[in-house]
Amino acid sequence: MREKFFIQGLTKQTTCNIMLFGANSAYIYYIWLVLANGKERSIMAKIAVVYWSSTGNTEAMANAVADGAKEKGAEVELITASDFSADSVANYDGIAFGCPAMGAEVLEEDEFQPMWDAVKGSLGGKKVVLFGSYGWGDGEWMRNWEDDAKSAGVELAAEGLIANEAPDDDAVANCKALGAAIA
Repeated sequence: MREKFFIQGLTKQTTCNIMLFGANSAYIYYIWLVLANGKERSIMAKIAVVYWSSTGNTEAMANAVADGAKEKGAEVELITASDFSADSVANYDGIAFGCPAMGAEVLEEDEFQPMWDAVKGSLGGKKVVLFGSYGWGDGEWMRNWEDDAKSAGVELAAEGLIANEAPDDDAVANCKALGAAIA
């Protein structure tokens, strides 16, 4: 049996197909959203965690962000900055970007900054969060990054998250909460 329903409150015209399959006396429910373009997608959010890390501190944060999104039921992909582009943005419901403070509290300039500059204009309508580690300073790079995102029209789903050096237990918990915020 296949039933079609219109789900109100979604931003796009959407129908929901619910297929009921009998398995002995149990029913297994599969819910799929069929977007206006006709592409079927699972109701589960698809999240990209895009990061650059030199020491492994921001990578550890990225893994915790991914864990938090997975715990909320999202499908998650960890992607290095060099492997992400503006063409990739459309494949995800939410994107977490992670980059440590470099030099005079700036984003990493060879891979991450060029990728960020190329994708930020494509992030409208996406859930986006920012995170990163630092070893000195007071988080100025994150404040500047948030300002840059907002001036490009990016709506951040949460305040940028920073961790001094390697993330401790509190920072890992905060990273998981950040991942859950975009799932």
